[in-house]
Amino acid sequence: MIIEMRTYTLQPGTLAEVEKRFGEALHIREKYSKLAAFWHTEVGALNQIIHVWTYDSFEQRAQVRSASQKEAGWPPPIREFCTTMQSEVFLPAPFSPPLTPREIGPLFEIRQYTLTAGSIPGLIERWSEKIEGRTKFSPLVGGWYSEFGALNKWVHIWAYKDANERFAVRAAAAATGQWPARNPPGVVIKQENSFVMPSSFSPIR
Repeated sequence: MIIEMRTYTLQPGTLAEVEKRFGEALHIREKYSKLAAFWHTEVGALNQIIHVWTYDSFEQRAQVRSASQKEAGWPPPIREFCTTMQSEVFLPAPFSPPLTPREIGPLFEIRQYTLTAGSIPGLIERWSEKIEGRTKFSPLVGGWYSEFGALNKWVHIWAYKDANERFAVRAAAAATGQWPARNPPGVVIKQENSFVMPSSFSPIR
């Protein structure tokens, strides 16, 4: 399986209209494959929407996108509001849960780490030993590593009821002494995080 995460930056003040138009057109696109998640940023880079799609292979992705774009009404008429568009393709770590519809938020934290080249396998090994203990505190939405787009990237997404729970969970997990799964010095060269909220039609919310 491959996971495509598409991030669009919008003109300020247009988010509500973009989500409306996207939601109205979604049934056309979902004739070919289902949306996994749709979020907008609350903290971090503002005025962004993030939509996540899963495919069996790159071949299926190409077929789905080709067929869906021949349909009247897809893609949704939102390009006039978009200032930038980014597409990244990830592979799930062995412990990453399936991207099935779940109500586990509504606050989601997306953490993106850039690692030194060749460091992803070691990170996955370290996480594999400790992830079960961490998920006792809050649900893991995904643990993915980049295949196309920005390389050497590790993305992990967590669900919380609100910001207060997020801070309490991180403190409780750290207090066990088993989390975070520490990386050797110099392995992580960049870290970013953002809080996102789901749209009304997001399957993961």
